[in-house]
Amino acid sequence: MRIIVTGGFGFIGSEFVNTIGRKNPTAEIVVVDKMTYAANPNNIKTKVTLIQKDICEVTVEDLGEYDFLVHFAAESHVDNSIKDGRPFVRTNVEGTFNLLECARQNPNLRKFIHISTDEVYGDMDDISKDVLADEEFPLVASSYYSATKASSDMLVLSANRTFDLPYIITRTCNNYGAHQHKEKFIPTIMRSIKEGKKIPVYGDGKQVREWMDVTDNTLVIYNLMMSDRINEVFNIGSEERYTNLEVIEMIGNIMGKTPEFEFVADRLGHDRRYALNSSKVNAILGEMIPLSFEEFLKEETFKLLETQL
Repeated sequence: MRIIVTGGFGFIGSEFVNTIGRKNPTAEIVVVDKMTYAANPNNIKTKVTLIQKDICEVTVEDLGEYDFLVHFAAESHVDNSIKDGRPFVRTNVEGTFNLLECARQNPNLRKFIHISTDEVYGDMDDISKDVLADEEFPLVASSYYSATKASSDMLVLSANRTFDLPYIITRTCNNYGAHQHKEKFIPTIMRSIKEGKKIPVYGDGKQVREWMDVTDNTLVIYNLMMSDRINEVFNIGSEERYTNLEVIEMIGNIMGKTPEFEFVADRLGHDRRYALNSSKVNAILGEMIPLSFEEFLKEETFKLLETQL
């Protein structure tokens, strides 16, 4: 079995590569990665072949023949997309288009697995205070990031309808894990508390996000890849939802310190709440017992501080 993983040196992509290594050690894994700031080869714990190239420039000849193409590579920092959306359009839209064009020329393709995000559904509070987004929800993007991810989702769906390209799309909530880049929310909180700095909090800090362990997420993706399910969209969530202020309080309690924070001007177009209905994937794969978000923070906070921050 030969598997192409784009963005395989990134946070979630590298954990997926490691999941393949654990579950299917004889698989041949080829990582396509541009090696930007978000890439870290040290995250990989299994043997891979690297194609160091922009996904917009990858060719059919570069990839060869393969069974699965799992597409993690993306520009994903929302604040960066607000400052300059052009790299997001190029990577997330043009890059996905190029990969689809390559994939549909591969006679061995079993599935094109496209990794999307819960952000494509937009702000749940725009609909009601307790609604959960299922896979039939309309796509209502609020940022250039989420708009380009929604666009790439639509490209995958159109490649299926026009060219019969076999696909799976996953839309996942916020992931956490020991190798997350320091720019992200949880490492920023930890670093700020450790250094005695004020934590910048957008708006009133009551934005709600759903959190999931990266290993749990990648195991679900792997199981979907290996299943007989095809040409479907799956939400992957944990039902663990917290406001940003609640996350800050949890980390502060674990570290035994009172966090100092300051409210800053809210992000432009900031969505208030993301929340997924993941009953479809749970019915297929069975209810899993995800790692508790609070338990992760208890177990990993000090290790993260020592090794990463």
